[in-house]
Amino acid sequence: MKPLKKEDLQQKVFDLYDDYAHNKIDRRQFIEKLSLYAVGGITVSSLLSFMSPNYIDTLLVQPNDPRLDTKYISYESPKGGGTIKGLLSKPRDAEKKLPGVVVVHENRGLNPYIEDVCRRTALEGFISLAPDALTPLGGYPGNDDEGRALQRQRDRYDMLEDFIAAYHYLKNHDDCDGKVGVVGFCFGGWISNMMAVRLPDLGAAVPFYGGQPSAEEAAKIQAPLLLQFAELDTRVNAGWPDYEKALKANNKAYTAHFYEGVNHGFHNNTTPRYDEDAANLAWKRTIAFFKEKLE
Repeated sequence: MKPLKKEDLQQKVFDLYDDYAHNKIDRRQFIEKLSLYAVGGITVSSLLSFMSPNYIDTLLVQPNDPRLDTKYISYESPKGGGTIKGLLSKPRDAEKKLPGVVVVHENRGLNPYIEDVCRRTALEGFISLAPDALTPLGGYPGNDDEGRALQRQRDRYDMLEDFIAAYHYLKNHDDCDGKVGVVGFCFGGWISNMMAVRLPDLGAAVPFYGGQPSAEEAAKIQAPLLLQFAELDTRVNAGWPDYEKALKANNKAYTAHFYEGVNHGFHNNTTPRYDEDAANLAWKRTIAFFKEKLE
């Protein structure tokens, strides 16, 4: 059988995967529903394999990249009862203090994709920190299914406090100039929005397809926002009109981009939801935004 391609799949398969990835259906239900699309020589196992993340062949910046100084650190957790582990990365040849960026994971912990994004950010001239909110439960377990199950065991507002603590850790780091922004994906997009609500000194926030704060919360935002949305992501996009109304009503600085014909998770290059053109453009805009607002 020839290898599957993105164009072989119906949009309903991507919608089904989105339901599964966001805990609306369990694995048994996902496989059961997926079997409806196993036609024309396509098997359920091939669909499962194709939709699952590929962390081996997709790294853009290797963990041992000689251009970077990358290591794991720990900082105090306000809610986790101990410390939070995070990946800290910065350019090895930096001759001055750098602006910082907190990189926030999806709803499955600090997986290889988010670690890679942390290193990508550092290569652009920032000191970046990607925390693992699953640390109090043993950390990212090595696969996303178990990671999602673990993350459901933590309260999202407790995790928000841990990412706010990461902001303070980075802001006060010896190699940081005190200007700090945040970028996050999915759950991390919600965290990015909420950090903008909670941190009046936050330098910039870039939520990728993230859930929105309430109108009352949006009124508290001081940081400039760059909001990245996927056109086909009806679940997240449903909250945008009210959020935009609140931002406009309170004269907040924001720019929103909707990327045509792409799904939730389009920046994540480990699954077939990835769209290279949209991901590259969104990341180019993200880095330009951070350079403008933080440097």
